[in-house]
Amino acid sequence: MWVKVNGHKVELEEGSTIRDAIEISNAPYSEDCILGVIKGEEEFEKHITKYKIITNKGSIILEMSPQEQAQELVKIWRENHKKFEKLFIRWETSTEVAIGPIKTDLKPIKNEFNYQKGDVILSLSGFSAESTHIILSKEDHAAVYGVPDINQGVFARIIGGRRTLFNLVSRDVVTAVEPVIERKSIIKSAGITNLDTKLEEGNQLFTYVQVSPTVKSPQSVEHFFSLIEDGKAKVDYESNSFLGLYALQGIKKDEEYIDQRKRGAVTLRNSGKGKGKVYIYRENRVSNPSHNLIGHVEQGMELLDIVKEEDNVTLISEPGRIMNLSKTQEEAESFVEQYGIQQIREGNTDDDAIIVEQDPQYTIEILKEKKVKTYGISKEKLVGIKFRKDTPRTKWYFKKISGLLDYPIGSIKVHFAFPGMKVMMFEGDSNEAKGLIQENIPEDCVKTGELGITNMSRRHTGMIGVRFEDNDEYGPTGEPFNGTNIIGEIVEGLNYLENCKEGDIVYVREIRS
Repeated sequence: MWVKVNGHKVELEEGSTIRDAIEISNAPYSEDCILGVIKGEEEFEKHITKYKIITNKGSIILEMSPQEQAQELVKIWRENHKKFEKLFIRWETSTEVAIGPIKTDLKPIKNEFNYQKGDVILSLSGFSAESTHIILSKEDHAAVYGVPDINQGVFARIIGGRRTLFNLVSRDVVTAVEPVIERKSIIKSAGITNLDTKLEEGNQLFTYVQVSPTVKSPQSVEHFFSLIEDGKAKVDYESNSFLGLYALQGIKKDEEYIDQRKRGAVTLRNSGKGKGKVYIYRENRVSNPSHNLIGHVEQGMELLDIVKEEDNVTLISEPGRIMNLSKTQEEAESFVEQYGIQQIREGNTDDDAIIVEQDPQYTIEILKEKKVKTYGISKEKLVGIKFRKDTPRTKWYFKKISGLLDYPIGSIKVHFAFPGMKVMMFEGDSNEAKGLIQENIPEDCVKTGELGITNMSRRHTGMIGVRFEDNDEYGPTGEPFNGTNIIGEIVEGLNYLENCKEGDIVYVREIRS
């Protein structure tokens, strides 16, 4: 049997499952993400109400007539719209533009009818089915078009592109005719997570969403890359107009490229209470100065039209992120070569040195400059942290101020280090630390290597610290246990850290079990 996977025809054996289709087609898909299944192409197209006629002068949007008596003509249009591609404007007058001809099985009548501005008519020129045209009405007028005896030949209305219509002349050409996919076109689809669901002949399967980023918003695009680092994202809010992805809410970015939020647009809120939120639009919206444009959806709007709140969606970008942090210098060299990028090694330039900084910082700028500086350190100088799961607010705070929310490697600055004290503290951010409630406060003892942060019950909220020996009285920041939140433990680089001095920059990364 034949099915379509992300728009491509794939042949499967009868009884094949979604899992089979993904494996055979090698379709992008991340575990536990939603999938879209549409019953069949014919069923899908039955619910498309708008089409775009693209010409060398611009586009014209047609909306199919909802009238019952016009549905036979609408069906004929849906079955034949692709035949109008590559055809020239056959004629144009002050009242009409004609495109064609194509062949149909329609039978004409010779009656004269009155037509309104914006009507779209199926006409059999010369009363011949072999010379079927569509007529685009510029003005109210009366004419004999040899139409079929169905609704005066009218099957649609012009709802966009009237300027293009009036600019067309007989030498112009139709380059494409495309359905306009709207959310209401997807009503016969289903959201599925079970990979063992069986497919049927003609099913359409959608597994992922691909975004094409703009080059005009490098910070916002990098923010989006951080959001989809694992190849997927969770839908935190869903409405008819847009989807909200809020995992990185709270991270402010500069104002960048502002543009209309058309269907498929991806934006980042750059200011206000919702700063850091990412939105994907299902419907057109005007531009807003608080929304930077990240890019547009190139593949998978059908999937976005059916997802619900709490669903996970497979999300990728093309081009992808150029992120060298946490790679070795040697790995980075091979990685950037595939993009035609020149690597310039700095710091520790050994092949096995770990990269902790790159310049330019953002993918879009690296692609533009065609070169990147990679600053390396020895692996022994990189501090690895294993975070606890029961301190969400405090862990978020640490990741935000260290940069671990955006990048695989972050940094913190030593604020206090005194030989023999067996404790070290790092600079925090009192503004970001507001609202740090008690989370996982110590009970009997703070262990060597445990990473603690002062909570809001004490004056120095947000201070970060670590102890190099067990202590059963005070936390890593010198506060009593009830003023200390333990967010995890340092499992790599503790010996190196103990020898750091005040003012030193310490590079950190998360160790996941």
